Amino acid sequence: MDWTSALALLVGALAFFLLLGLPVAVTFFGVNVIGAIVFLNGEIGLVQMTRNVVTAITNYNLAPIPLFILMGEILLHSGMAFKAIDAIERLITRVPGRMAVVSVVAGTVFSTLSGSTIANTAMLGRSLMPEMLRRGYHPTLSMGPIMATGAIAMLIPPSALAVLVGSLAGISISRLLMAGIIPALIMAVLFFGYIVLRAKMRPQDAPADDPVQRTMSERWMPFLIYVVPLSGILVVVVGSLLAGIATPTESAALGVIASFVAAACYRCLNLKVIKDTLSETAKTSTMILFIIMASTTFSQILAFSGATSGMVSLITSAGADPFMVVLMMMLILLVLGCFIDQVSMVMITVPLFIPVANALSIDLVWLGVIYLITMEMGFLTPPFGLLLFVMKGIAPPEIGITTVYKAAMPFIIIEMGVLLAVLFFPEIGLWLPSLIQKG
Repeated sequence: MDWTSALALLVGALAFFLLLGLPVAVTFFGVNVIGAIVFLNGEIGLVQMTRNVVTAITNYNLAPIPLFILMGEILLHSGMAFKAIDAIERLITRVPGRMAVVSVVAGTVFSTLSGSTIANTAMLGRSLMPEMLRRGYHPTLSMGPIMATGAIAMLIPPSALAVLVGSLAGISISRLLMAGIIPALIMAVLFFGYIVLRAKMRPQDAPADDPVQRTMSERWMPFLIYVVPLSGILVVVVGSLLAGIATPTESAALGVIASFVAAACYRCLNLKVIKDTLSETAKTSTMILFIIMASTTFSQILAFSGATSGMVSLITSAGADPFMVVLMMMLILLVLGCFIDQVSMVMITVPLFIPVANALSIDLVWLGVIYLITMEMGFLTPPFGLLLFVMKGIAPPEIGITTVYKAAMPFIIIEMGVLLAVLFFPEIGLWLPSLIQKG
């Protein structure tokens, strides 16, 4: 069987099972069984597939995934995150669209403490959106900033999906974690600017608050008590990576310890919190690790069938420009993001894209940042962006899915601008990783 037929068989089977609505992990395991029988000599191939699964799941580089998820869950279930949001809300005053601005600032802060995009959006939606609607904010301005900043959690450490992309693509995880920080902060600043501009141009969308008279102490003390100490968790995680004194796994472990210490110091750590935290961490981590097991074998079957080498030879022999290849990869990821989830995007494209990138000497950290931003946009792009449905689930029943789509559109445009900036000016994503000490 030539490589084009092999590629058509594997990708066609993958699309068929996904269209049937099967879970992603089950889909890939099914395709792997077909591939092992056809390309790896039947029973021998199935035995090899089992060995591949064991090898994939015992990879030390995957350890940060459950640790980063655990960090976010302890902050969420202990209630520390809600106290931090209330402290930020007290501090921000006299700003057009104040509550929407609070959601951007709070979402960005919580993104630095949580590796879970869905948890970030759900928490902000439950805590801030009802109050914004009660105060007369337009539904699109109530929901849009929450969804947009919820997705930023994918770019800022700790990011479980960044670890997933790095481990599957063979990208330095520490450098990839650092690479998303500056694009994420640029997005947050642009979100802030858009909200203020819209609130000035359309005051009816963001009614001015009745100012609550608070003393300087009442405004600043909650921030100093609940936000500044939690920022120490970010310093532990990011600082240890930048200084080169800890691997991603070690920095994630330090972050978990810091999170539990913080919860204990705030006296919000009890058996129920620990039980809920560990339960949710186990559920999410198990799902991701099962998908990684299936994806690793899928990559190997693609390589053994000749599909990978055939496609690489086709592109390199055509003399394709590396920039144009990256542009095409970006467009494919954007289209896929409209229809499938982020983990599936990674699993389908990494085995095809990374060999091509290596053959053309494309900087993998740069490509990794593009992956993360396009996946972030995929959370918001209609019709099947995951955060769109998370927001619909927590919004009042009278708010339809069309309104949720409209709320996301301005922020998708902003994210597209940042993506193009990273595409044309790679230094935006590569400067911070270059500071990591090599040792």
